[in-house]
Amino acid sequence: MPFVLLYLVVEIVALVALASWIGVGYTLLVLLAGSVLGLWLARREGLRAVRAMTEAARDHRVAHVEMTDGLLIAMGGLLLLVPGLVTDVAGLLLLLPPTRSLVRRRMVREAERRSPVLRTARIRGDGSIVDGFIVDDVVDGPGFPYSPTARPALPAVVEGRVVEGELGEGPVVEGEIVDGPDVDGRRAS
Repeated sequence: MPFVLLYLVVEIVALVALASWIGVGYTLLVLLAGSVLGLWLARREGLRAVRAMTEAARDHRVAHVEMTDGLLIAMGGLLLLVPGLVTDVAGLLLLLPPTRSLVRRRMVREAERRSPVLRTARIRGDGSIVDGFIVDDVVDGPGFPYSPTARPALPAVVEGRVVEGELGEGPVVEGEIVDGPDVDGRRAS
C-alpha cells in the first residue's frame, strides 16, 4: 500500500510541475504524444525482438540477449499502459535500444552476482552447439556444416575430463569413447 501512495504522489507532483511549467493543454499534448510514440516504438521493437529470437533459434544459438530484450520491451509496453507521466517516460526509455542495453547489462550482472551458475551458462552458451559440443567457428568445406560422416577434431568433456583430438565413431560407455564390439556384446575401446 505505501508503494501505491508513493507512486500516486510522484505522478501527481510530476504532472502538476509540468502543467505549471508549460500549461495544461501542452501537458495533455505531451501525454498523448508520449503514448502514441510509445505504442509505435513498442510494436517496432517487439517485432525486432521476435525476429532476433527467430534468427537465433534458426542459427542454433542461445538467445539470452534476445530474450532479455523481449522482456524489457514488454516491461516498457506495460509501463506505457499505466497512466502517468513518470511511467510513460520510464516505458519510453526501456523501448529505446541504447537505454535498454544499459538496463539489460545491469540486470544480467545482478542476476549473475546472485547466482554464479548463470555466468557459467552464459559463457558456455556463446557458440553454436553441434552434437553436444560448443563450436566457436564453423568450418566450411566438405561435410560442413557438421554432418555425422565428417567429424571435426573437437575437444569433448567425458565425465569431467577433456578429451582432445578426433573423436571415435562409437558411443561413450562408462566415461570412455568406444569403437568396436567386445566379446560380451558391449563395445570395447
